[in-house]
Amino acid sequence: MFEAADIREWRGHDVVDVDGHKIGTLEAVYVDTATDLPSFATVTVGLPTRRRLVFVPLADALVGPGYLRVARSKNQVKNAPAIETDGELPAEDEPAVFAHYELEYAQGGGGERRLARR
Repeated sequence: MFEAADIREWRGHDVVDVDGHKIGTLEAVYVDTATDLPSFATVTVGLPTRRRLVFVPLADALVGPGYLRVARSKNQVKNAPAIETDGELPAEDEPAVFAHYELEYAQGGGGERRLARR
């Protein structure tokens, strides 16, 4: 895995799928609030007049010079839950992000959010 401090510096770098096809550009990293480790990234996708941010898990992601390769297909990522480019993920929408990738979701012990933007 990579350090959260390092990946924040990659904002704007390409995000590619498991086969090396470009998905979009890295916009932000979301950490798991229980571990403070990188958990998801948002990727800018869409046409210049209709951009949106989709979520993709960072588990098994690989880093390279100027890119981040995620362990998901381009199609799966582009169909993931999305927010507007200036939007924020509502707490009630977090379970849908995990469900899209068939990942287990559980709120924090005190009912807090699971994802926090870094």
